Amino acid sequence: MGTMTPAQRRALYESARFARETTYNGPLGPEYTPAGTRLRLWAPTAEQAAVNLYRKGHDSPCIGTLPLQRGPQGVWSIWLPGDQHGHYYTFTVTVDGVARETGDPYARAGGLNGLRSMIVDLARTAPAGWERDVRPVIPPARRSVWEVSVRDFSQDAASGVRPAWRGKFLAFTQTGTTLHGDGIHPTCLNYLKRLGVGYVQLMPIFDFGSVDEAKPLLRQYNWGYDPTNYNFPEGSYSTDPARGEVRVRECKEMIAALHAAGIGVIMDVVYNHMYRYENVLNNTVPDYFFRQNEDGSLSNGSGCGNEFASERPMARKYMIDSLLYWAQEYHIDGFRFDLMGLYDVDTMNAARAALDALPGGRDILMYGEPWQGGGSQLHRYEANKANLAMLNERIGIFCDDTRDTIKGGCFNAREPGYVEGRPGSFWDIGGAVAAWCRSDRLPPHAPSQIVNYVSAHDNFTLWDKLLLVRYEKPEFTAADGTALAQNRLAAGIYLTSFGLPFLQAGEEFARTKKGKGNSYCSSPALNRLDWERAEKYHALVDYYRGLLALRARFPRLSSTDPHAPDALYFFSLEQPLVGWQLPAQWDDGAAWQALCVFYNPTETSKAVPLPVGRWQMLSDGISSSLWRGPARVYEHDAVLMPYSATIFGQI
Repeated sequence: MGTMTPAQRRALYESARFARETTYNGPLGPEYTPAGTRLRLWAPTAEQAAVNLYRKGHDSPCIGTLPLQRGPQGVWSIWLPGDQHGHYYTFTVTVDGVARETGDPYARAGGLNGLRSMIVDLARTAPAGWERDVRPVIPPARRSVWEVSVRDFSQDAASGVRPAWRGKFLAFTQTGTTLHGDGIHPTCLNYLKRLGVGYVQLMPIFDFGSVDEAKPLLRQYNWGYDPTNYNFPEGSYSTDPARGEVRVRECKEMIAALHAAGIGVIMDVVYNHMYRYENVLNNTVPDYFFRQNEDGSLSNGSGCGNEFASERPMARKYMIDSLLYWAQEYHIDGFRFDLMGLYDVDTMNAARAALDALPGGRDILMYGEPWQGGGSQLHRYEANKANLAMLNERIGIFCDDTRDTIKGGCFNAREPGYVEGRPGSFWDIGGAVAAWCRSDRLPPHAPSQIVNYVSAHDNFTLWDKLLLVRYEKPEFTAADGTALAQNRLAAGIYLTSFGLPFLQAGEEFARTKKGKGNSYCSSPALNRLDWERAEKYHALVDYYRGLLALRARFPRLSSTDPHAPDALYFFSLEQPLVGWQLPAQWDDGAAWQALCVFYNPTETSKAVPLPVGRWQMLSDGISSSLWRGPARVYEHDAVLMPYSATIFGQI
């Protein structure tokens, strides 16, 4: 059909005829059996397609090339007889006379740096007892998310993790780790079990391109928001990236270990862009999977050079097939969507419906960033804040309104928020507590759709932000009493608000990156969790631990009912104090008849009146576990400490 220009391709891909003739609903990728393997590739614009076979995942010659047969809807396929487990392959796809060698977009494993795809018998990658691994049951009241990179989790030599496993999937499987192996101070999984978070959110674990698996990891570091292959794990997190099945098995071992500890696993997924223009999707169907401007050039709403065209039928299928694969094959408990505002609402709702159809699938969490990284060519309803009411009520959004209200804007290091004394900010604290359900700032939604947080991997850590607001030249490693109190107050607000609480790993021990706002490719030493800080700031860790446990005992804060926040009663107090009362939901098993909570962001103690009744102090803003000890009962009034969130329970 002659060489097409990108603009002509765009017109073709967006035509009803192309959709009709090429939309395919069956399986794609490798289908393994001991008797033989069927490969299927969707490449409707190709003139020819062939498979190249290899014995190894890198540095081995091609042992043969076989043509694929073209079938209906643009699907090419071939049957390879015999047990193909462990064999590697690529496709050569010819479009407009240009032949490109490429991996399989649906590959289930791959060789070094994911360049060659691998045929794998997935049954052989199951760790011992995998068939008994089930998603832990985590009721809404116990839902909280702790975000970490696999690398950061155990990179620190003080972690007590055996050297060969540091920075790897397997670090999560080592039980009983302690600081320098001292047998006293828990680290890694041992620490997480005690902390009491419901879920660990793993920064990208799919195969990404920004770390060279062929080289030692010593100085290499990247967060991994650079997808190369969507359907198998990153090799640098495995003990042997050259053997394709190892990363698959070790990733499953990590998930099984977290599940055995009662912790769910949320996967950070980045379908919105790929690492580079030459990728497995573009090499099979040039420009189909990525949005184009009028002239056919690539749209760049991701800020990374390309953006995924979720509204095109086979792109939508690719994304949903991938989500279902991770949920089924790896038992993933939830998905966090990077730049979710780059997907159309219909795709997100279709993904939710597809996950819901799995056994236990309704309990799989879905939430994302409701914004974009730049201007996009998505001319449909985007999955963003403005269109929140169009999303399924079990698709959540990161709430930057809550984040910025509590600790100040994240783009200006010096801008204060409520905990640092920003004038007038107390008005918005009430909005945050109610998960913005009583505000016109967001469209109608369920409170459980709001992910409440004050720090994530992006921008400054909470500790660094607090110091940057306070000091011209902060000493990030100094123990600062006021910053610690402000840290407790910030946590005290979002952990007593409606919604899903979320924290960056180490926020609970004053994690610092020495004021570096975007450390995606900084040194491993700057990014790693410093387990000595967990011991140094153990009182702060205990404060978070107490609040997470307290929250679990008052389920109404985690309600999915859009009207639940209507029951909040706000007191009229002197500015900038904020106080509120919330009765327990009848028959929900709450430990107290009502909660009464006060926030004091000033540097002086404040006396406040209490509602009628007998109130047990649950947290005084320093110890959040007073509820575990003998009852301290108050009537009539109480005193709030400086920079504190004070919590009472009605008895």
